[in-house]
Amino acid sequence: MRLTKFTCAAAAALTVAACGHHFEPPDKGEQVRQAQALYSSALFDSVTWVSDSARSFEGNEVYAEKCRRCHGTMGKGGTEYEKDLGLHVPSLVRPDWALAQIDSLRHRIFVGHTGGMPIYGVAGLAPRDIDAVADYILNTLRPDVLGTPQGKK
Repeated sequence: MRLTKFTCAAAAALTVAACGHHFEPPDKGEQVRQAQALYSSALFDSVTWVSDSARSFEGNEVYAEKCRRCHGTMGKGGTEYEKDLGLHVPSLVRPDWALAQIDSLRHRIFVGHTGGMPIYGVAGLAPRDIDAVADYILNTLRPDVLGTPQGKK
């Protein structure tokens, strides 16, 4: 089924290209505005976990797959990938980090920003994954900074 949809989409794109039409995706600012319009903290209301360790385990998996390349294993940034792309990636473990609350962090992960943060909530991560990685960042990467768990429900 997926292959059929992909094949139809590819055929449509080729047809449009053959007609001289050029597809121009929206710029990053417009994409962030669209994601912002879709965001609601209620997306996370139905997310439940069998245990804190299950949430943390899933968060570690998501972090390793989606976040570590830019933010580094310990969340400090300064990775080679970041440098190669010329990005400025903030440390997730700075004591004065502005997103050190679960709701703020979920929002940023969902919406992204124009400076390079992907827009994971629209085409990358489900609310459950966003909740898990936000919890992992706050309660696994930052416990020495915060002293107490911040993301626990």
